[in-house]
Amino acid sequence: MASYLWRKYADHLYTKWEKTFLWDMVAPYRRPKSFTPLVTIYIAAFYTGVVGAAITEQLYKEKYWEEHPGRVVPIMPPKFYWGPWRIMQGDVPTPPPSQ
Repeated sequence: MASYLWRKYADHLYTKWEKTFLWDMVAPYRRPKSFTPLVTIYIAAFYTGVVGAAITEQLYKEKYWEEHPGRVVPIMPPKFYWGPWRIMQGDVPTPPPSQ
C-alpha cells in the first residue's frame, strides 16, 4: 500500500511538472487582453474635452455680449497656447501669396 501511494504521489508531481512546462510554452500565445475599456476611456475623455470647449466658448460669448450688447463677438483667443496670436479685423490673417 505504501509503495502504491508513493507511486501515485510521484505521478502527481510528474504530471504537475508536465502541465507547468506545457503552459509555460503556450502562455506567450494566449489572446491579448481586450482594448475595449481603454478605447472607451479615450473616447469619453475626448468628448468631455469637446463639450468643455463648447461650454467655455459659449460663456465667453455671453460675457462679451453682456459687456458689449449688439456687437459681433471676436474670435476667442486660445486658452493653452502662449505663442504668437494675431487677429486682423476679426479674422485670422491669411499667409502672403507665394511667388
